[in-house]
Amino acid sequence: MIIIKTDQEIELIRQSNQLVLDTLAEMAGLIEPGVTTAYLDNIAEKFIRTNGGVPGFLGYNGYPKTLCTSVNSQVVHGIPSDYALKEGDIISIDCGAILNGFYGDSAYTFAVGSIDPQILRLMEVTKACLLRGLQEAIEGKKIGDIGYAVQSYAELNGFSVVREMVGHGLGKKLHEEPEVPNYGKMGSGIKLKKNMVLCIEPMINFGARNIVQEKDGWTIRTTDKKPSAHYELPVAIGEHSPVVLGSFDKIEAILNTR
Repeated sequence: MIIIKTDQEIELIRQSNQLVLDTLAEMAGLIEPGVTTAYLDNIAEKFIRTNGGVPGFLGYNGYPKTLCTSVNSQVVHGIPSDYALKEGDIISIDCGAILNGFYGDSAYTFAVGSIDPQILRLMEVTKACLLRGLQEAIEGKKIGDIGYAVQSYAELNGFSVVREMVGHGLGKKLHEEPEVPNYGKMGSGIKLKKNMVLCIEPMINFGARNIVQEKDGWTIRTTDKKPSAHYELPVAIGEHSPVVLGSFDKIEAILNTR
């Protein structure tokens, strides 16, 4: 069942997601060679709790950490560990938080020091895919319009789209209906209705689209071991334009000062 939110509920989701984005901004100031993903996770959990929230991923279906930290060929659901980031790595950090009974959920891919220009282009294209998907979140459009916007731009730029992992509805539960694929045909799928809230989250691979799950039962990796990038924001379906529930501005302001 797809749950249509009230304007008040959408505002609560926005507030919860702002805590998530503020947490990701904290990460932006910490990421550098030598920092472990476990250290980032510890700081994130403290930050969320200090600001009145509860980590949304910690314990979710048994997940053991606050963040998902996916490095290089890891697509999503990488578990924070004693892995120390290295110059040239990229790391997708996916974060969730619960505030006032509603979830926030966003992700951003960070460069560690100087990275290969081709990998930087992967990141830029993936973020652009997200922004193009968000622009389709308008009443009367179809779920396939979002997927088509993401897929067509990724493939136009020579990258591939992960099919098995998808976006989702967001509200009092972290994963609500409907699923939001990052591929599709224009005009296909369910019709978007005002005040539906969706998380759009392109996962775009440098090489082939194929993925495999690691033995830890969580981490998803590209089968060809080539890098993958991931960005995510929630959006409420608007009558005439999308109502995006947050932005990366604070994260990028910090990155631009480093």
